[in-house]
Amino acid sequence: MTARWGLIGASTIAREWVIGAIRATGGEVVSVMSASPERGRAYAAANAIANSAATIDAIVSDPRIDAVYISTTNELHRDQAIAAARAGKHVLCEKPLALSLADAHAMASAAREAGVVLATNHHLRNASSHRAMRAAVAAGRIGKVLSARVFHAVYLPPHLQGWRLDRPDRGGGVILDITVHDADTLRFVLGEDPVEVVALSQDGGMGSQGLADSVMGVIRFGSGAIAQFHDAFTTKYAGTGFEVHGTDGSLIGRDVMTQRAAGTVALRTAAGEEQLPLDTRNLYETALEAFHAAMAGEGRPAATAEDGIWSLATGLAVAEAARSGAAIRIEPPFRDFQ
Repeated sequence: MTARWGLIGASTIAREWVIGAIRATGGEVVSVMSASPERGRAYAAANAIANSAATIDAIVSDPRIDAVYISTTNELHRDQAIAAARAGKHVLCEKPLALSLADAHAMASAAREAGVVLATNHHLRNASSHRAMRAAVAAGRIGKVLSARVFHAVYLPPHLQGWRLDRPDRGGGVILDITVHDADTLRFVLGEDPVEVVALSQDGGMGSQGLADSVMGVIRFGSGAIAQFHDAFTTKYAGTGFEVHGTDGSLIGRDVMTQRAAGTVALRTAAGEEQLPLDTRNLYETALEAFHAAMAGEGRPAATAEDGIWSLATGLAVAEAARSGAAIRIEPPFRDFQ
């Protein structure tokens, strides 16, 4: 059965990545919603979408739509996802799921009660680089994991700046935009949950309204492993990377914190250096293929609502650590929402 989609948000990420991935995995984009009717009509025409809508009700009440992709600003996610779930639509939502754990749990509860899939669009766990690293860690190829290092400092291009740099009420700032990706990818590769963070943030001249445009910190995991991270909107010429170091070896990923199927992963042990084989599958197509299967009751989406709640909990803890200068515990984010 063809999965029929409505887009909630006439966004850049939908245009550049998600519309194509939906179509490449057998889905159909039926309609797009924008609060500006003119923008919605222009976006639909430019992306070969037959219909546009100006309200959330028009999208979620459309019987032609089976699922929605939400890529609006972060403060809108909760109400839009709950409305879609209550209307029986499956939901793929951009990260962060919401601006608070209570709101994210309300979204997850609405999806459970409606019997629909709610997933988080954490694209990086779909990269063959991170999947190869996860498999190597799980197979014990580097021994006991001791530490990891993520460098995800990039330059936020002008067409994506706007609210990310000056709207705290919309969840702007580097932590909820990039650090949540680090948190999810670390959980995915290491196979364990974070328990504590320390962090320092920076105003490098791009952010305003008290929003950090750069952050560095360390996350401690349940096993005792520690992970260093550096995220920024301000760094024009740095590459990205992801490393995991263990008692018997290291995994060295280069240029892997990206939307593209790119980069390399080397395994270094006493036997020498081995390049792990990677494929070039589109990350979003991998995500949409899993989501379509989950809609049909076959398996789980690549990143579940629970994964999104964990990354949000970690991001909020990083923000608090940077604000307070204290080490912040990350309590299991489901304990108070049963």
